Amino acid sequence: MTDGAVASDEVVSLRDTPTLEALYQEAVKINVRPGWLQRDEPAPAEKRQSEYLPAHWSYDLCKAALDSAGRLIDVALAERRNLSMFNPVGGKGVQTTKTLVSAYQMILPGEKAPSHRHTAHALRVIIEAHGAYSTVDRVATPMETGDVLLTPSWSWHEHGHNGDAPAYWFDGLDVPLVRALETRFYEDNPVPFDPSSNLVATSPHRFTRAEIARRLDRSRSNNEGFHGPRVLLEAPTMPTIELSMERLPSGMHTRRQRSTINRIFCCIEGSGTTIAGDQRFEWKRGDTFAVPCWTKFEHHAAEDAQLFLMSDEPLMRFGRFYRFEAD
Repeated sequence: MTDGAVASDEVVSLRDTPTLEALYQEAVKINVRPGWLQRDEPAPAEKRQSEYLPAHWSYDLCKAALDSAGRLIDVALAERRNLSMFNPVGGKGVQTTKTLVSAYQMILPGEKAPSHRHTAHALRVIIEAHGAYSTVDRVATPMETGDVLLTPSWSWHEHGHNGDAPAYWFDGLDVPLVRALETRFYEDNPVPFDPSSNLVATSPHRFTRAEIARRLDRSRSNNEGFHGPRVLLEAPTMPTIELSMERLPSGMHTRRQRSTINRIFCCIEGSGTTIAGDQRFEWKRGDTFAVPCWTKFEHHAAEDAQLFLMSDEPLMRFGRFYRFEAD
């Protein structure tokens, strides 16, 4: 019997299936599922919330763990001495939210982290550093406390440290998104360290603390109470991520809101509280906290504070998935 005849027999057999139950069994064999079978009903809008949880990471605790790692593992062996922040919901791997991941990283004086590149976009918010630097596509720029540095997709990058004390920073990447799209590529540089030692203070990949402060001085609070003075840190070469810096004057309460955006905040200065969903986070300088998609949140500043925010808002707007609500 030819293959065509076999296929024809299968077609006849399926067409003459005697019962629905038998049809369901046959459907499994050809990798289809009847769409008329009862499915889980979609949740009402007020209950439709991310499966990821709001979460908080203490910089002091993570810094202590990095200090131990500095004694126990050489950066040449670890490639990058970092601690990824995984969401407390189980079974999601190393992901902070559905589309974003964050980490704390440390480099010791005299160390160099070798050059590599990857498809994920990356950024660094420098929490404590003096004398450290980052080289992106052969352009070296300082990494000083309060700076924000960009590493666009597929850019060669390495880090080094000529200072006297350990350097610490916040890493943010869209690795979960890249993994979901199955476009994750990685490559070690055959030349692990760029021979150039000249630093360039001004670069499209660097926002200095002083520049950010000047821009915030000219900014104003949102007139509906959703945020304090805020500036966008433009990153046109990283189109899946939006970056901003916001000031919260002492005593300010932002208006409770939610949207279809995944957010990760890092406190640059000051202290305060964020209520996200049914969680309450007390944060201070260096701490990180995540507010997943469609989770209500509000900030309360205990003292003058400054928050860095990375989000997937451009991605949500591009796909026309953006929704917003406020109390």
